[in-house]
Amino acid sequence: MENDPLAFLKEKQRLDGVLLNNLKLHAVALRETLQRANEYRAYEDGMYRFYYGSWKVFRLQAKTAEMTTALAAISPDGRAFCAPFQDIMRAGMDKKFTPETNGNWVAETLPIVTAYLHARYFLEMCVEYASLEAPPQPMPSGWAALTCLFNFR
Repeated sequence: MENDPLAFLKEKQRLDGVLLNNLKLHAVALRETLQRANEYRAYEDGMYRFYYGSWKVFRLQAKTAEMTTALAAISPDGRAFCAPFQDIMRAGMDKKFTPETNGNWVAETLPIVTAYLHARYFLEMCVEYASLEAPPQPMPSGWAALTCLFNFR
């Protein structure tokens, strides 16, 4: 298929359709997950905790996990996340606070914030594009990013 541009285009169109259908099927759950990710104790307080140097920034990991679960649920054909997203999630999840964390604060906690923000971005794009009637052409950046997330751009 890589050498056949027409087959590639047809598969891309099929996957666009599956993605949009999945967004529509999960629209309510996606919106609710985004609302929880944007709650005061998550977004506003989580960012503050990073800058203040509080161990409570580690709480963002739970919201990130919830968002990645919601994103995985809409993956066309169960496709894996792209490598950059997987790398960001791996770096920012399953981290534990230790007394040594304070001495290397930014290096230890920035991956947590980064993972949260990337998951939140993709969730926002899902909510934004769930109301479309058809896959957008030309593709806006947010839709294109979703196709990158699921490895079909």
